[in-house]
Amino acid sequence: MVMRRINNRLATQLNKKVEIWHTVASTARNELGQKPVEDQLLDTVYAGIIPQTGSLLTGRTADTDLSRTTHKVIMRYRDDLTPDMWIMAEGVRYDILYIMDPYLNHERLEIFCEVRI
Repeated sequence: MVMRRINNRLATQLNKKVEIWHTVASTARNELGQKPVEDQLLDTVYAGIIPQTGSLLTGRTADTDLSRTTHKVIMRYRDDLTPDMWIMAEGVRYDILYIMDPYLNHERLEIFCEVRI
């Protein structure tokens, strides 16, 4: 009964369709004989994106302001994600910082990310 309630709450949080990307070595060789790396779509899933922290970095050249923003992405559990991957949602790239399986029950993942500008 408790597990069913948790699953229902999880389903209501997964309100955005996101893409999971990673880099892979190309099968073709370039003119130097190397196999270049290329971006490849791993999967498209539903997830929830929750803003966590934000800080304004000032004092740069020409008084430009940069923002460092972190988010938590919640999705159903899967075992093929690694920190060198990234998530794309509505044209925004979220670089994965670390991946957490709360309570180690393999129900969902909390993926802490940083927005890449």
